Order: sequence, then structure tokens, then C-alpha cells
Amino acid sequence: MKSILKTLVFSLSFLLSVSGFAVDASSLKPPSGARVAIVVFEDMECPTCARVYPQLFEVAKANKVPVVLHDFPIGNHPWSFDAAVFARFFDEHSEQMGNDFRGYIYQNQPQITKANLRQYVDKFANDHKAPLPFAFDTDGKLKDKVVADRELGNRVGVQHTPTIFVIGSGGAATPPVEVNDYSQLNQIVADMLEKSPAPKATAKPATTKKKKVTKKSQ
Repeated sequence: MKSILKTLVFSLSFLLSVSGFAVDASSLKPPSGARVAIVVFEDMECPTCARVYPQLFEVAKANKVPVVLHDFPIGNHPWSFDAAVFARFFDEHSEQMGNDFRGYIYQNQPQITKANLRQYVDKFANDHKAPLPFAFDTDGKLKDKVVADRELGNRVGVQHTPTIFVIGSGGAATPPVEVNDYSQLNQIVADMLEKSPAPKATAKPATTKKKKVTKKSQ
């Protein structure tokens, strides 16, 4: 009897510990005006992130949906946090430049170390005519954005990178879908688009033509 009780207690404790790490992406929403979005938590030292990165934008372009990138640098990766802060610098120039920088880092990922990261960053900056000051982010605002993204990932329950969600705009009718099989990303986005309502057309106010008043001759 005691062994049964011990087993039940252990099983309950295990279930509670697992539930504490359950992923809950219900707080994530598509950007304003978008029916569906691909939301990604990434780490620029993650080899799988590098492999999947081009696919994200291919699927997004094919389905005309946005990609929303969130930084989730892993603690035991020596240069991923710094790379995320650099990416935020290029985001300030344009979203496209920031995305291109991430792609550039992923392409060169095997050769990058903490010691030579700045050399790669400076080359990208010079090639894109966006010089990077030696001392930048002196007020820490870019770093704070990376930290905020990581904290969001922790609240959602992100445990690995990349963690990819397809998010719809239909509320309870379109719960977030975590993408575990990356080859199914395109199909999952297409399915979510079918379930997500199209934005309501704004009715134009009716216009009435003014009648021309003609004065009677006296």
C-alpha cells in the first residue's frame, strides 16, 4: 500500500513539474492588420535556427504573412546575446537590414567566435553603409530589448531554439500552433489562414450630391 502511495505521489509531482513548463503562446498576437503571423524565438548560435531561418521567410512570402522575430539567447552560448544586441542596432536602421544581418550571421555562424564577432559585424555594417560606433548602446536600450524578448520567451515557456509558432487572429477559434516539424510550416500557415477571419471592410460613408440652387429671376 505504501509503495502505491509513493508511486502516486511521485507521478503527481512529475505531472505538476511538467505542467509548470508547459508552453502557452496565447499572449502572442499577429501584428496589427495581419491575419496570421509566424512568431519565432531564436538564438543566433543555434545551428537549427541557422538552417530554418531562410525557410521562415520563404513560407512567409508565399503566404503573404509577417515573420515576428524574438531574441532568446541561450545562457551557455558565449556570443549569441551580443549578436542579438548588434541585430537590434541594425533594426534601428530598418527591419529589413536587421533581418539581413541575422541571415548574414547565420551564414557565417561556424566561423564566428566571441573574439571575432565584432569583425563580422563591422564588415556587415560597412557593406551596408551603416557604420557602427565603437561604443554603442551606451544607454542600454538595445540590451533591454533583448532581455525583454528573453523574458517573454520564459513567460511563454520556451525551452529550446528555434521555437516557432503560427499565430492567428481569430481568438479562441485559432489557438497558436507550435511547429515541431519544420517541413509542415507552410501547411500549418495555410490552415491557419483558412481559419482566421479576413479583416472587415470599412464601409465608406455615403456621399450625397448637393443640388444646384438656381435663383428665380424677378
